[in-house]
Amino acid sequence: MAAIKRVFSGIQPTGVPQLGNYLGSIKNWVALQKDSDGNKATSRELFYSVVDLHALTVPRDPKRLHRETIEAAAALIACGIDPNHSVLFRQSAVPAHSQLYWALGCIAPVGWLNRMTQWKSKLQQQQQQQTDKGEILSDNAITKLNVHSGAAQGLLTGLFTYPVLMAADVLLYNATHVPVGEDQVQHLEFARDLAMHFNKQYKQEIFTMPKIMLTPSKRIMSLKDPLRKMSKSDHNEQARITLSDTDDQISHKIRKAPTDSIRGITYDPSLRPGVSNLLSIYSAIRDTDPESAALSMHSFSNAQLKEAVAEAIVSEIAPIRQEMRRLLADQGHIDQILCNNETKARDVAHAHWKIIAKCVGLKA
Repeated sequence: MAAIKRVFSGIQPTGVPQLGNYLGSIKNWVALQKDSDGNKATSRELFYSVVDLHALTVPRDPKRLHRETIEAAAALIACGIDPNHSVLFRQSAVPAHSQLYWALGCIAPVGWLNRMTQWKSKLQQQQQQQTDKGEILSDNAITKLNVHSGAAQGLLTGLFTYPVLMAADVLLYNATHVPVGEDQVQHLEFARDLAMHFNKQYKQEIFTMPKIMLTPSKRIMSLKDPLRKMSKSDHNEQARITLSDTDDQISHKIRKAPTDSIRGITYDPSLRPGVSNLLSIYSAIRDTDPESAALSMHSFSNAQLKEAVAEAIVSEIAPIRQEMRRLLADQGHIDQILCNNETKARDVAHAHWKIIAKCVGLKA
């Protein structure tokens, strides 16, 4: 892999992150920071953003959005993101994100955006809601869904153009690497395509091509339906574990997680999604792989597996929860930390925006 010189990644401010966010993203961010700190020969810059502009793609209560932005920042610091070694900032505090978003949006083909899987998924959900019947749409019907279809009329523009803002986030800092989960790979490929499209149109090498860094851990699934991803938007609070959950809440949720009646512990996501999800959680915390975890617990009962998983989660989350509580007791201090880092982010972003603005004929 090419040298990691500058990393950018972001997290939406939906309040306290859930376990999937932590194991799928945040833990990897901390590892990148530790690797950079421990290697004096590494000249690496890390930009981690609470992407509050992205949060506006769905209606949000302003006071709640502000509170959850602070909570997200506190959670990142509690997890190990050091604002003295990584640039931790609010996306909205750096105007160049929105400026580049517009410049890129003006050259982004609608057809590219129509192909985004998450947009297609939202269209499908909207189409399903508009039908009186309960049938699943055929593959052919899904393929025909686009911004001009009837289903799109109930959706918001921000949701459609969200990949352009994500591209702007990454390209603004000329990030060489972007750590993402599998569900965001298409958006990073879009950012690369848009960067090449821009460079070609203006006949200048303005943007670095960001490389995708897939997060090493498996996707963490719902504790109620292991075929669906764990999510903060799930209406059932028992389906997820948050970084603020108590030890008892964690143990209770794991005990109630679905498994199966097959004897012994094996890792097989297709045949045993519930057991495999628990193994994915355990292995991500213990820095091993699910297959090895399954071998070490092969003779366990489901109850013993759940006990081991709960203990692993509690040992990982308890210190984070306590540190979050301490940080949130002084939210003004968190705001000051962000303000200090936002000065650094603005300096880097504006320097690049001046080059971009000159390229397209704007005043920076």
